[in-house]
Amino acid sequence: MDKTITDYILKEYQDVYPTTDRQFEAHKVYGAKEKSGVISVYMYSFYLCFNKETGTEGQSGHSVPVLIKLEEQEGKYVVTYYKEPQNDSNYKYALYKMFPRVYAAKALADTGHVKELEKEVQKKAEVWLNQ
Repeated sequence: MDKTITDYILKEYQDVYPTTDRQFEAHKVYGAKEKSGVISVYMYSFYLCFNKETGTEGQSGHSVPVLIKLEEQEGKYVVTYYKEPQNDSNYKYALYKMFPRVYAAKALADTGHVKELEKEVQKKAEVWLNQ
């Protein structure tokens, strides 16, 4: 599931930040629930873009809570739904509508404080830069 989620996010945002050579994503899952074959995953995603020439991160990326839904189809997981809360005055309200209360509180606490995800992305980028 983790690879399916990461691959989906990388593909979803590949044209949003077009001036970079490579993008990396890491996520922290707060929990998941299954209902009628659909798995809802409540998580926090950290996405950052890099340029090979400079060897550093670009000026683009994002860090956001995400609700993603997956279904198993022909023996593999497929993303069927993806949602982020809008980054406006209704952010907190939108997050509490998307996530169960306990996960929403964790996501709010993590907003702006996801150093472990940033380190994970940096490690992935270092491997790529050293190839």
